[in-house]
Amino acid sequence: MYLNCHTYYSLRYGAMSVEELCELARDNGVGQLALTDINNTSACLEFIRINKTSKLKALVGIDFRNKAQQQYVGIARNNDGYRQLNAHLSEHIHAQKDFPAQAPLLPDCFIIYPLEKVMADKKQDFQENEFIGISIEGLRKLKFSAYKKLEDKLVVLHTVSFRNKRDYNAHRLLRAIDNNTLLSKLPEGEQGSPSHKMHRLEDLEKAFEDFPHILENTQKLMDSCEVDFEFGKGQNRNLLLVGKNEEEDKKKLISLCYEKLPLRYPEQTEEVLQRVKKELDTIIRLGFVSYFLINLDIVNYARSQKYPFVGRGSGANSIVAYILGITNVDPIELDLYFERFINPNRSSPPDFDIDFSWKDRNDVTDYIFRTYEHTALMGTYVTFKRRAVARELGKVFGLPKENIDKLSAGFFNYNELDHLEQLVLKYSRLIDGFPNYLSVHSGGILILNDSVHNYAGTFLPPKGFRTIQIDMNIAEEVGIHKFDILAQRGLSKITDALELIKQNQPGAALKDIEDIKAFKQDPAINELLKVGDCMGVFYVESPAMRGLLTKLQTDNYDNLVAASSVIRPGVSSAGMKEEFILRHRDPERRKQAHPIMYEIMEDTYGVMVYQEDVMKVAYKFAGLDLDDADVLRRGMSGKKTSKGQMEKIEQNFRENCKQRGYSAELTNEVWEQISSFAGYAFPKGHSASYAVESYQSLYLKKYFPLEFMVAAINNGGGFYDLQTYIQEIRRCGGIIHAPCINKSDHPNCIYGKDIYLGFGYMKELETKTIQQILENRQFFGPFKSLDDFIDRIHISIEQLSILLKINAFRFTGIDKHELLWKAYFKLQKNKPQNSQALLFRPKHRDFELPEFEYSKLIEAYDQMEILGFPLCSQFELLETPPANNMTASKLKNYIGKDIEIYGNLVNCRKTGTSNGKFMYFGTLYDIEGGIFDVVIFPKVAEKYPLRSRGIYQCYGTVMEDLGYISINIKWISRQATQTDPRLVEAGFKVKLPA
Repeated sequence: MYLNCHTYYSLRYGAMSVEELCELARDNGVGQLALTDINNTSACLEFIRINKTSKLKALVGIDFRNKAQQQYVGIARNNDGYRQLNAHLSEHIHAQKDFPAQAPLLPDCFIIYPLEKVMADKKQDFQENEFIGISIEGLRKLKFSAYKKLEDKLVVLHTVSFRNKRDYNAHRLLRAIDNNTLLSKLPEGEQGSPSHKMHRLEDLEKAFEDFPHILENTQKLMDSCEVDFEFGKGQNRNLLLVGKNEEEDKKKLISLCYEKLPLRYPEQTEEVLQRVKKELDTIIRLGFVSYFLINLDIVNYARSQKYPFVGRGSGANSIVAYILGITNVDPIELDLYFERFINPNRSSPPDFDIDFSWKDRNDVTDYIFRTYEHTALMGTYVTFKRRAVARELGKVFGLPKENIDKLSAGFFNYNELDHLEQLVLKYSRLIDGFPNYLSVHSGGILILNDSVHNYAGTFLPPKGFRTIQIDMNIAEEVGIHKFDILAQRGLSKITDALELIKQNQPGAALKDIEDIKAFKQDPAINELLKVGDCMGVFYVESPAMRGLLTKLQTDNYDNLVAASSVIRPGVSSAGMKEEFILRHRDPERRKQAHPIMYEIMEDTYGVMVYQEDVMKVAYKFAGLDLDDADVLRRGMSGKKTSKGQMEKIEQNFRENCKQRGYSAELTNEVWEQISSFAGYAFPKGHSASYAVESYQSLYLKKYFPLEFMVAAINNGGGFYDLQTYIQEIRRCGGIIHAPCINKSDHPNCIYGKDIYLGFGYMKELETKTIQQILENRQFFGPFKSLDDFIDRIHISIEQLSILLKINAFRFTGIDKHELLWKAYFKLQKNKPQNSQALLFRPKHRDFELPEFEYSKLIEAYDQMEILGFPLCSQFELLETPPANNMTASKLKNYIGKDIEIYGNLVNCRKTGTSNGKFMYFGTLYDIEGGIFDVVIFPKVAEKYPLRSRGIYQCYGTVMEDLGYISINIKWISRQATQTDPRLVEAGFKVKLPA
C-alpha cells in the first residue's frame, strides 16, 4: 500500500539503505512496496534484485520534485514504463530544467499527484493513467474537497522517508547541509514531515476504513505493476553485434586474427597456433566476439589519430588481443596464464583497461559516443566520510571554527565535549557512508545492446557525456560490463618528449618508440633500472620502487615485470616481497620453496606475486576447478561475490589440501598468502603492460634526458614536485632559466641545453596576458625593448610588474629594478589603458635613475614570490654553509659508519608501526643533486619529526641492504636560511620558506 518510499539515494534527504527499507516493510507486514527515490533511480535495480526471492513485491518509480517540492510520483507498470520514467527524468536533469506541473504522456506508467498539489493547481482533467494520492493527513482535506467524488482516481500516497525520530533528525541535518544553512534557519518547505513513517499494514487500512475504494484502487494499481530483470551469472547486456549478424562478427574476428598473426609471430610455432585456436574457440563459445571487436575499433581510432595507448588488464594475457594490437604484451614470451583472462566457465567479459594520454581521452570517449548508440559513462557514488560529515554538521549547528577543527581532526576527550559537540559526533557516525553525490567512474564506459534508460536515469557531468545513475556493482549483477577507457600522464610524457627531440635535435638518431625489443636488450637502459636512476619514468620513480629495483638488481624486462607487482601492498604485507628478493638474489634459498609451489610458479621462485598466481595455486595446488579458482581470484581482488561463496570455496580449498596430504601448517601458510593479496596484486599482463611503457620512458631518459624531463614537467611531473624535477634537469646537464618575454611559452621549452620555464608557472599572471604576449610575438616577432612591449601589449602595471620582478626582460641588459621604475612612469599607473590599437607609436620619455645593485638573494626571494621556489640551489641560501662535503655518491664507502650529510628534503612518508607509534621514510638530494634516503625510527621520530620542506643536517649510520643504501638517522636538524635583505632594512626578519 506504500507507493512513495525513499532510501538514502534520495540524496541528502533519505536516511535508510535499500536493505533497511525492505526490513522495515517486513517488520510492518507489508507485502508490496514501491521504491520511488527523489529524482533518482540508483536503487531500483538493487531493490528488484534483493526481492527476487523474497515475499515482498518490488515496484519501482520516481518521486519527481523541484528541489524539495513534490510535483508527482511516477510508478512503472512494466519495463517499458521504467524506461519512460528514466528518459523523462534524464531529459530534465540534462537540461537542468524544472519538472512541469503536468506530467507528459507516459503510457506505461501510473502518475500520482498529491492531493495538496492537485488542489493548489485546481487540476480538473486526468488521463487514464493519472491518479490523486491521499496521505493519512490528507484524508481530513479530502472529506471537504470536491475531488472526493472522483472515487476511481483516488489512491493511497503516504510517503515513507524515516523509520524513527533519529532518522528524521538525520534528514533535517542532511537538508541543512544541502541548503548550506544553519539548522535553526532551515525552511520548513525544504524538509519532510515527521509523519513520513511506515505504519503497520492493518493500521494503514484502519486509517482508510471510511474509504475502502481508495484501498481497492491502490491494490489494483500495485497488482498491475511488474518490472523484472534477470540478475547474476550469464547475463550480458553489452552490445552483442558489431556487424550485421553473429556469423559475420565471428568471421571478422577470425580473419583479422590470422591476417595479423605473421606481424607478431613471423615464425609460427605449434604453441602459438594452438594458443590462438584455443582462445578463439573460447571467445566465440562464450559470446565475447563483439567485446573484442569493439575494443579493437577503439584502439584503431586512436591509431588513426596517432594517439598513444596502453592495453592492459586481464586482456593483456590474451594472444588474440596481442595479435590484433589491442595490447603490446606477448603472452607466449611471458608465459601468461590464459585462464586468468578467460576460462571456459567465465560468464563476464574479460577486462581490457586501455590507457590513453590525458590530452586524448576525451576525444576517444567522444568517438565512442558518436559511434555507438546506447552509450553512457559508468556512475559512482561519493559517500559521506566521518570527518567531513563532522565538519559539515559543525557548521550546521553553528559551532566555532576551532571546535569544528577539533572534532574533524579527532583530537578530543569525549567526556569534555558539550551537548552540541556530542550530537555532531553521534550523527556523523550515523551519516558516515551515506551516498553524498553522484560522480563519474574513473574510466568505465557502457556500450549496451539496448537503451541505457532501460536500467536507470542519467545525469550530465561537466564534460558533457551522459552518465548512468548506477555503479559498477549492481551494473555487473544485471549484466552490464564496462569498457575501461582511462587516462594517464605517462603516455603524454613520451609523445611530448618525441616532439621536443625533433624540434631541439632535428638530426638525432631517434629509434622507433614501439621497438620495445631493442630497448629491453640495451645494457645502458637496463643499467638505469639496476641503480634506480628512474626519476620521471612512469611507475618506477618512487623512492620505494627505486629501492626495490636496486635490491633486485633489476636489469631485464622480466625482473621489471615482477617488480611492478612485488611493490604492491598485497605482496608486501605478507612478507612475500622480502622473500622474493632473497630468493631472487640467492639461488640456494629457492630450495626452501615447497616443491609444488615452486613448480607452479617457477618464474617467481614459488612466491605468489601476480593475481593469476591465486588461480594457479587454487587449481594446481589445491585442486579447485577453474570456475572456483577464478571466483577466489576475483574475491581476493575485492570484486563482488555471492553471499557465502568465498567461505564455501575456502572450505573446499582446505578439504582438498587435507586429502592431498598437506600439513595444516602448509595449508594455513598458503591460504594466508592468498588472503593477503586483498585487492592489491596486479595481474602479470597488467605489470607487463606497465613495464613496456616504463622501457619507452627509460629509453628517452637515457638518450634524451633533457627533452624527456621537460616533457615530464609539462605534463604535471609525477611522484615528486616541480623543484625536484628541476634539480634532476640540472643533474642531467640542463640550464634552467626564469621565464623570458622572447623565449618562453605557456609550457616549458628547450633550446639546446637551455630550459626556459613557462609563463604558466607565474602566480597571478593572467591567462589573457599570456595569450596576448604569445599571439603578438607570433605575428610581429620578438620584443625589442620595454618600450616596444608597452606599445604592443595592453597590460596593467600590476601584470607588467610580475614579469619585471621575474626578470623576464633581462634580454635588454637593463637592471629589472630600473625597468620597474620606468614602467611605473610610462604606464601612468592610475590611468586606464586604451585597448584600441594606436596608428602611430608615441614617443617614450626616458628617465635618469640611480644605478641599482644586483642581489642574488633578492632575486631568489622574487622568484619565490612569483614561481613558488628559487632557481638557484637552495644550498646557496643557507645562513651557514654546509660544514662538510659529504655526498650521496660517497655513502657506499661508509657502510656501518656514522656520517653527517646535508640534504634538501624531496619526499617524506610518515607511517604507523605495529605498536601504535610512527616513523618516517625520507628522500633528499645533496649539494650535487645526488639522491639519498633516510629512515627515522620511532624513538628518534618523537624527538625529530620530519614535517616541512628545507635543507637538513642529517646524522646517522649508513646502512646497506642488498645493495640499497640508506641512512638510519640518529638526529636531524633543519637549517636556517638567509633573510630577505629588504625586510631586514625594514626592521623585519623573515626566513625564506623552503
